[in-house]
Amino acid sequence: MKKVSFRNDVLPLKNQLYRLALRITLNSAEAEDIVQDTMMKVWNQRERWDEIESMEAFCLTICRNLALDRMRKAENQNDSLDKTMEQQPDRASSPFEHAVTQDRIQLVREIINTLPEKQRSCVQLRDIEGKAYKEIAEILSITEEQVKVNIFRARQTIKQKFQNLENYGL
Repeated sequence: MKKVSFRNDVLPLKNQLYRLALRITLNSAEAEDIVQDTMMKVWNQRERWDEIESMEAFCLTICRNLALDRMRKAENQNDSLDKTMEQQPDRASSPFEHAVTQDRIQLVREIINTLPEKQRSCVQLRDIEGKAYKEIAEILSITEEQVKVNIFRARQTIKQKFQNLENYGL
């Protein structure tokens, strides 16, 4: 096992932890608090670091569990996505195309926010974070097959709802 360093192995994960917490809580301030709590929990477990196979999976699991605990405690209904999230760059050639693209991105985000928590987490980790199925299974404490099923169902739901809204409007 290699020697784990908080500065080199844990701190660089803070942005990933923030994105995961934000995806679950849909609240920027809450996500920042969760990341801070995650860092403190990881630091308090420093005696066990040599036993941990994947520090990234360990940190993401703690972050996910803290976020879910806070969600249960607050009974948040996932009303809206934090408006401060950066917009994805696009290649629109005119202001109209740019506006349409931004509206579609926002629509997809809103659809993702309506997904059940497991599906939403799987989509976040796979499609946004780029994690492998095995890593997602470790983080969420489910099997790889369950990860694949959740991602498939989430994508089908997103596709269906998007097509319905594009074709028929709100």
